[in-house]
Amino acid sequence: MLPLPGERLQLQTYKKNDIFAAEIEKDRTAMKCQSLKTLVLALGLLVSAGVGAQPKEKVLRGFDGGMMLHAGYLGGTLVPGEAPVSGCPFGLGGVARLHLGKCFRIGGEGYVSTMNLRGNGSYLRYGWGGILADVYGVFGRFQPYGGVTLGGGAMTAVLMTETPSEAWAPIDGTRYRKQGFMAVDPFVGCDFILTKAIHLTLKVDCLCGFGRDLQMPVGPRVYFGVLFYR
Repeated sequence: MLPLPGERLQLQTYKKNDIFAAEIEKDRTAMKCQSLKTLVLALGLLVSAGVGAQPKEKVLRGFDGGMMLHAGYLGGTLVPGEAPVSGCPFGLGGVARLHLGKCFRIGGEGYVSTMNLRGNGSYLRYGWGGILADVYGVFGRFQPYGGVTLGGGAMTAVLMTETPSEAWAPIDGTRYRKQGFMAVDPFVGCDFILTKAIHLTLKVDCLCGFGRDLQMPVGPRVYFGVLFYR
């Protein structure tokens, strides 16, 4: 049985509405997919940006340096076949270090140390320096450290048999010697942190020299100084 003209028009309208609804649903689905893709892409970009923005661990974390006064006690043979010498050396020097990682430093230091002998103008003088490496830790306001310096130096000795009576007066029997040596200088110390940029430091070392026919009095030295951190 054929549909009447009114029924045909109604069927055609239903078909058009179904097609239109299907198209709308298709567009909505496409829009949802596009929005989901956009959201995923945005999240990906944010994560990538966040990862890229995270600070990387720096190898060089800063540096420090300063000057130190020192005093100590030395004793030992200076001239073969003669009585040992002993006394208190005094001197001045400085250090500069780069901070690598969280607890390691490398740098250099150098000092001059003089010990008077016999009370007549005789003296023993050391000048040395080298490359140092140390490790440290921070515990509140205290920063203990320990390390070693490897380098070289020279020992100068002037020995007089009598006290000069006047300026430029010649003295018979005066002996002089200057000798170089390889230096190995282990040390331990501790900083007191006044501020982030200023530390007071106290250090103890024992300079050991090695060289051909070297007669070198040894002993501990105590250092005190101010270090500047950055």
